[in-house]
Amino acid sequence: MLIREAAAEDWPRIWPFWHRVVAAAETYAWDPDTSEEAARALWMAPAKRVYVAEDGAGTIVGSAFLTPNYGGPAARIANAGFMVDPDCAGRGIGRSLAEHVLAEAKAHGYLGMVFNAVVETNPAVGLWTSLGFSILGTVPDAYEHPRHGRVGLHIMYRAL
Repeated sequence: MLIREAAAEDWPRIWPFWHRVVAAAETYAWDPDTSEEAARALWMAPAKRVYVAEDGAGTIVGSAFLTPNYGGPAARIANAGFMVDPDCAGRGIGRSLAEHVLAEAKAHGYLGMVFNAVVETNPAVGLWTSLGFSILGTVPDAYEHPRHGRVGLHIMYRAL
């Protein structure tokens, strides 16, 4: 698998799985009805470093972004987002993207990474904890999950 910085022309290959993941409303605290234009502005914003994971055939199977979570004197704390094509789940793509983005964050001078809203039923919670993230707290009943009802949102952190 190749992980590289995304180019503007990669968006049409990211959008189908991005839309599918967000529309499912199981893992992201983003509007499931987000338009493609709004999604592109959100994911591919100029302040973000965006990456894609390609399989051996050159198909984009995942994407991630890296950005400051805060500004000013707190700008050394990163935030990131990750999307893997659901058809490719269980192949280690999320872990590979995470390891790559964590290394990039450290190389760009970030001191830590925070996730502001990890749905507590998201299977990625196990991935994040295995990579050294801890749950700082949970906002109870903050997320309307389509299958589980109201669930919490974790705030997770890892020093780099």
